[in-house]
Amino acid sequence: MLGAGAGLASRRVAVLLPPREAFAPAAAGAIGLLVRTLNADPDGFAPLVLGPAPPTPAFAAPPFRALAPSFWPPAPFARRYAAAALAALRAEPPDLVEVHNRPDIALFLAGRLQYPVGLVLHNDPQSMQGARSAAERAALLGRLAGIATVSRFLRGRLLEGLGVDEGAVALLPNCLDLDALPLPAEPREALILFAGRVVADKGADSFVAACAAALPALPGWRAEMIGADRFGPNSPETQFLRTLRPRAQAAGVGLRGYRPHPEVLAAMARAAIVAVPSRWPEPFGLTALEAMASGAALVCSDRGGLPEVAGEAALVVDPDDPAAIAAAFLALARDPARRAALGAAGLARARRFDRPAGLAALAAWRERLLAAGGRARR
Repeated sequence: MLGAGAGLASRRVAVLLPPREAFAPAAAGAIGLLVRTLNADPDGFAPLVLGPAPPTPAFAAPPFRALAPSFWPPAPFARRYAAAALAALRAEPPDLVEVHNRPDIALFLAGRLQYPVGLVLHNDPQSMQGARSAAERAALLGRLAGIATVSRFLRGRLLEGLGVDEGAVALLPNCLDLDALPLPAEPREALILFAGRVVADKGADSFVAACAAALPALPGWRAEMIGADRFGPNSPETQFLRTLRPRAQAAGVGLRGYRPHPEVLAAMARAAIVAVPSRWPEPFGLTALEAMASGAALVCSDRGGLPEVAGEAALVVDPDDPAAIAAAFLALARDPARRAALGAAGLARARRFDRPAGLAALAAWRERLLAAGGRARR
């Protein structure tokens, strides 16, 4: 039975990952990590995660089942993936379905299932198939049992132009299990760290340029970048990376490539400063939250959901102004007291996003889905 092993009172939840989201310690992205954090042992619910077969062994908990899309009949992969999910759900019906980040798949399932289907949005819906137009987003609100977003920024993007009260969409901010994080180093290393996808959208080139300006004036300090073009050990060597490598070497910035998430967290626990100079409007800013929870001094842009996460616990910079980013690095590196105060403020703010708060918000939303029942419309 779907979700077997949980208490008899537990409601069965099928948690459907996006078609390219790996659910494995060595390859998970932000969505996979969050789903694991919130579903390892949720009170009152018995989750089963459905997703593509990961390239390495899946997380030990919660239970996971790999979907195997058929090669026939010919169709886009997302359509075949949705059909595989539908077959799995019909074979072992849950009490509710929670689709992550795919409005089109959520609609596909809602039109074919008699139990509630909800959608959790982790990215801008206006960039997604099935939600780009106001009419499509209005249809989502009418046909699904419920929708949640991980930030107010995304909720605003979903409701833009609809004239709908924001209370119609739940807010499920990303969270961390603070008790499971590595203990902050004391003293912290004289290290300026970038962690994330090494792409232009994340401001990787601005980080290198800022380090080139700042490091010569900071004897004893170093800078590192953890990440690659994609999550996973087999990320391709892109033209952006080929161009960035010689610049990073000249600036004295170490490129460590992709590292499993526990290594990233350990590096944040050691680093004195963590930078998140994203040009892209971050849907939430999980890296910024991890940096604050590690006790590092955070330097970040104010794009997308980052202001909601960082609040006053970061130095805010223009991601397209490497000189301003360098000035922030210099100011913090030269002022240990200010650095420590910012780190303490970040740690205090991160407690608002601890796992118990996330579990409570998710449980309340799931109860709303169950109360709504199957609301599929034709």
